[in-house]
Amino acid sequence: MPQSAQDFLEVETIREGILVLKNRSIRGVMLVSAQNFALKSEEEQDATIFQFQNFLNSLDFSLQILIQSRRLNITGYLDYLKTLHENQQNDLMRSLTKDYQQFVGQLIQGSSIMAKNFFVVVPFSLLETVPMEQRSGFHAPKISGNITEEDFERMKFQLWQRMEFVALGLRRVGLKTAPLSNEELMEALWGWHHPKEAEIGYYPDIPPEIFK
Repeated sequence: MPQSAQDFLEVETIREGILVLKNRSIRGVMLVSAQNFALKSEEEQDATIFQFQNFLNSLDFSLQILIQSRRLNITGYLDYLKTLHENQQNDLMRSLTKDYQQFVGQLIQGSSIMAKNFFVVVPFSLLETVPMEQRSGFHAPKISGNITEEDFERMKFQLWQRMEFVALGLRRVGLKTAPLSNEELMEALWGWHHPKEAEIGYYPDIPPEIFK
């Protein structure tokens, strides 16, 4: 029997902005803003590095930093310029708009303009809810079966605490964060596995019942 693409994914489902994995652990994904480090003064760069070192040293759990690079899709902007040109009443402005539209079109044809997104993935596992003294030895508990509603609520609470801690640490570095919603997580997963379609702005319709 042929396997579907979902069989190769570690994600079991998405609930309340949380990835639930098949190994009964969960992940929260946060979008992180960027800053132009090169434009900072040497003192500001040193301060930023120091704050980021302090943030990393304060962690007592692992996290994953992802950088996503995509060719910048400005099809919508070009369509906007075309509409603006067609509706322009002033002859001079119409000519300037047309020239600018052609300039932007030639610019993106001659080079690959990349857009980057930055993500932090914060984990939590069901095993972490077990007391430390019970996690090792011959009597270590075996985590199996589906996650119960009680387990999920307990894990979700612990995960959100970690995500708030990460958001606070990154805020001290001068970075803003935002947790991804169900739909944003689905689009991110789809885009990572379909980069060519994502680059041209195509995303499939996501039925709302998929998150129930």
